[in-house]
This record gives sequence, C-alpha cells and structure tokens, in this order.
Amino acid sequence: QVQVAESGGGLVQPGERLTLACALSGGMFHVLTVAWYRQAPGKTREFVAISFGNHRTDYGAFAKGRFTIFRSDRDNTIYLQIDNLDPADTAVYHCAAEDPNGRQFWGQGTQVTVAT
Repeated sequence: QVQVAESGGGLVQPGERLTLACALSGGMFHVLTVAWYRQAPGKTREFVAISFGNHRTDYGAFAKGRFTIFRSDRDNTIYLQIDNLDPADTAVYHCAAEDPNGRQFWGQGTQVTVAT
C-alpha cells in the first residue's frame, strides 16, 4: 500500500512561483509512476504532469512552459513547480501514484489559490 501526501499549497499572488510536494511511502519509489492533476471549482479534473520511474516526464498541453515536475529519489518525493502563477491556476492539486501492477493511490490534495 502506497501512501500519498501532498503539501505546499496556499494563497499566492499572481506572478509568483509555488512548489508543491507529493511525499510517497510504503512502496518502491523508483518504480512508481506519479502524476499531478488539478480540479478547479466547477470544472472536471485535468491532467497536469507525470513523472515515470526512469525520470521521463510529460505534461498536459496547458502546463508546458510554466510547470515543471521533478522527483527526488533521496526524499521519495515528487515536486511540481509552477511559475508565473495565474488566477486560472486556482484549484485543488492532487497527486496520484501507480505501481507496476496498475494499482493507483491518491492523496487528499492541496489547495492552491491565486489572488491579489
């Protein structure tokens, strides 16, 4: 059983940078595929970025350029850096881990609010 815990959200101003963390435990970190999703109020959940065990990454179309996903094997943590935050980035950001057997594990999410 993999435990997933997101952190790092909060109230930030437009134009700032924020780094979210997804701490993983209970599994073999280096074989996990981990993705970030977000869900804004009244909208469906959308894919943000993904990090594979071999460190390959991919991004949703809107996320290319301002979002960076990276992983720390030492900390068993996946990070999502968001640059030049915009009010449209306001959402609950969720982290999901998938093991080699295809089982998915989700965290509770962390709220990001971008406002002046």
